[in-house]
Amino acid sequence: MGKNIQEIKEVKGFMPRSVVYAEKISEDFGEGLAGFYQAIWAEREDGLSMKQKHLMVFAIACSNNNIESAVKILERLKKFEATRAEISDAMMIAAWTGGIQNFTDFSVAVLKEMERLGF
Repeated sequence: MGKNIQEIKEVKGFMPRSVVYAEKISEDFGEGLAGFYQAIWAEREDGLSMKQKHLMVFAIACSNNNIESAVKILERLKKFEATRAEISDAMMIAAWTGGIQNFTDFSVAVLKEMERLGF
């Protein structure tokens, strides 16, 4: 396992499946994809914070009704000290962009996980 792959696991808190699959095809491909993740998740001066980035991807996951990802991202949001109000705002944006049916679908699992994590 290469350097980029190790670092992306630390940044994301888990190994993205796409990196795992890419590495099975070719170590270079895995390293390249991990480098892409690193570029996206890098903290830049005057850029978005890690919390803001995770709130964005949380809202997108909810909007796309990707419940598994939304629930997983909540753990990262807890680590980056997101508030219940911030998460609720992201859920409302997801309802706006993804529609009320997606909101209805993802809310049950997300609210349950929020309670479990103490939000």
